[in-house]
Amino acid sequence: MRQDCPLTPMKSTAGPGAIMTKALHIRAGDASDYDALGALIYDAIHNGPSFYTKAQSRAWMPAPRSGSDWAERLSGKDLFVAEDADGLAGFMSLEPGGYVDFAYIRPSVQGSGLFRKLFDAVRSKALADGETHLSTHASLMAQPAFRTMGFETLAHEVVAVKDQELKRAHMQLALRRDR
Repeated sequence: MRQDCPLTPMKSTAGPGAIMTKALHIRAGDASDYDALGALIYDAIHNGPSFYTKAQSRAWMPAPRSGSDWAERLSGKDLFVAEDADGLAGFMSLEPGGYVDFAYIRPSVQGSGLFRKLFDAVRSKALADGETHLSTHASLMAQPAFRTMGFETLAHEVVAVKDQELKRAHMQLALRRDR
């Protein structure tokens, strides 16, 4: 699956409010992407804006994920990967049953609309698979983006990771074909 978005405005590192245009496409991810996806998550958690402390971020992801355990975690999921001229820009995953396990955007393109583009691909696949709901456990950073997509918060949770407590929300969206 490939969806070309040839003139997608993205935030530039040239300064506040600067916009630059980069070619962007969304494709299905595969095992050759796994290590790069682990690095992208690490970058998003440690270098992007965050509501978590440095200690919480280190507990959540002390190093980029890679190796056989990581490959096993990603296998069996539908992966939707966005690429631009700088490489991987973001990705989302969809599990059978409609669970969105991963949704990460590279810090340099956060706020560009990429979350919506990836979500649209996830939603289309879920509908094609006959899913009636999507659900996720969203971090503090991801909750506003999921809310914008129509997700409702079912419960706020606190998860213990090593010696840290991280807040998240269990969220759900009823899928409608007319959207």
